[in-house]
Amino acid sequence: MQRVGEVLRRANVGAVYLVHGTFVGADALGVLAELARIFPSAGVAVRRVIKRIVDKVAGEAGNYTPGFARCFEEAINAESESPIPVRLFHWSSENHHLGRADGAVRLIAELTSRKLPPTQRILLWGHSHAGNVFALISNLLAGNVEAVDRFFEAGGIYYRWPVVGCVDVPVWTRVRELLAKAVSPLAGIPLDMVTFGTPIRYGWSSDGYANLLHFINHRPSEGLPEYRAPFPPKVDDVLSAADGDYIQQLGIAGTNVMPSVLAWRAWMADSRLNELLQPDISRRDVLDRFKAGAIVPDEGTTLLVDYGQPDGTIAQHLAGHAVYTRRKWLLFHAEEIARRLYTPS
Repeated sequence: MQRVGEVLRRANVGAVYLVHGTFVGADALGVLAELARIFPSAGVAVRRVIKRIVDKVAGEAGNYTPGFARCFEEAINAESESPIPVRLFHWSSENHHLGRADGAVRLIAELTSRKLPPTQRILLWGHSHAGNVFALISNLLAGNVEAVDRFFEAGGIYYRWPVVGCVDVPVWTRVRELLAKAVSPLAGIPLDMVTFGTPIRYGWSSDGYANLLHFINHRPSEGLPEYRAPFPPKVDDVLSAADGDYIQQLGIAGTNVMPSVLAWRAWMADSRLNELLQPDISRRDVLDRFKAGAIVPDEGTTLLVDYGQPDGTIAQHLAGHAVYTRRKWLLFHAEEIARRLYTPS
C-alpha cells in the first residue's frame, strides 16, 4: 500500500473519495429529505446518527466504513510528507433516478468546494449504484447548456416549489449556476472513476472523466461467452454466489423503486428524470434485458474478477455484491488501479 501511495503521488492524485451504493446511506427511503426541507439542521443531525447505525449493522458488507477509510489513508500515507486524504462521501442511497441525480449534484458540490489546484487528480471509488452517480456526473460535466438545463428542469419540482418558485434544496441551484459558467467548475482537475459491481444503467460521457475502470465479480458459465451472465439464476446459486455478483446482474435499468407518493415532489421529479434518462426503457421489457445477461458497460475498461467462493450466508455476501468493500481486497484493488490508471505501459 505504501508503493500504491507513491504511485498516486507521482500521478498527482490530490484526494480519494469512497462512495457507497444503494440502501446503505442515511436516507434509503427518502424520508429525511422531506424532513430537511422544514428543519435542515435536524435533517443533517439525524442523517449522521442513522449512518452510524447503518455502518454498525452492515459493517463492510457492501459498505465503506470510517474504519475502511482510515485504514486506506494510513496505509498509502505511511511516512509521507504529502498525504493524500481518503474521504467518505454519503448520498441518500435511494434506488431511483432522483436519488442518484441528487447524489451526483451533491458530489459535484463537494468536489468544487475543495478548490484543488489545477491538474491535481481526484480518484472516485464507487460501489454499486455509486458508479451510476459517477455516470451522471460525467454527463453533467461534459453536457452542453441545453442538456444540462433539461436535467435541472426535469428535477426542478424536487428542489423548487412550483408556482411560487421558492428553492428549498439550494445545493441544486448552486450546482446549476456552477455548470452554467463558461469554464467547467472542475476544469483542469482530472476525475478518475472506478466502479465496483455497478449495474448497467446510464451512458457515460468520455469528456466528463479522465479514466474509467470497472471491477465486476464474475465466474464464467459453461456454454456462454465469458462476459455473459446466466439467466435465470438458480436459487441455490444465488444463495452461494456461485456465478459472481447477482446484484450487478439484476440491478439494471427498469428495476427502480419509485419514491413514495407521499413525497409527491420527489415522485414527480423522478418520473420526469426517467423520461429524460431512460425514455425507451419499459418495465415490461426488463425480462428481455435480464435474459441478455449483459454485465459489461459500453465504455471504460472492465475487469471480470473471480473473487472465489464467498464465506457466510447471503446476508453476509449479499449474493456476491459485498466482496468489493471488504478490507481483505483493498490491496488487490489499489494495486490494480495504480497499475492500470497511473503506471506508464
